[in-house]
Amino acid sequence: MARVSPFSSPLLLGFDRLEEVVDRLSRASTDGYPPYNVVHLGDERLRISLAVAGFDEDDLDVTVERNELNIRGRQAESNGAVYLYQGIAARQFHHTFLLADGIEIDGARLDNGLLHIELTRRPMPEIVRTVAIKSGERCGSREED
Repeated sequence: MARVSPFSSPLLLGFDRLEEVVDRLSRASTDGYPPYNVVHLGDERLRISLAVAGFDEDDLDVTVERNELNIRGRQAESNGAVYLYQGIAARQFHHTFLLADGIEIDGARLDNGLLHIELTRRPMPEIVRTVAIKSGERCGSREED
């Protein structure tokens, strides 16, 4: 039986990318490492805080690609230490957060083992554009092959 997509309506044009992102996020690892909080700081502000004890700035990578916030952590190999007990996790991680249109990253800071990423929702301009209707001409500017 074929899966029916919520984006298959003929009225939803150009949402293919969003469907791919939702599918990828649903398959993403949910092991919960490192633990994180998402805090609502006001009408237009959010903060994501990740517990990254043992990581320093060089071990962490925060990038935004399209509307995805990607946070990666990779610690350098230990310098030959022999652990009698290792209770502090030192493994790599990758978290992806899908950002709505208008959400911008204001900055990131590492403070006492917590990586804080500040986000702000910028007001989206309301643009109304009139599309001219022409008779007997093609709509697009590209020529047919």
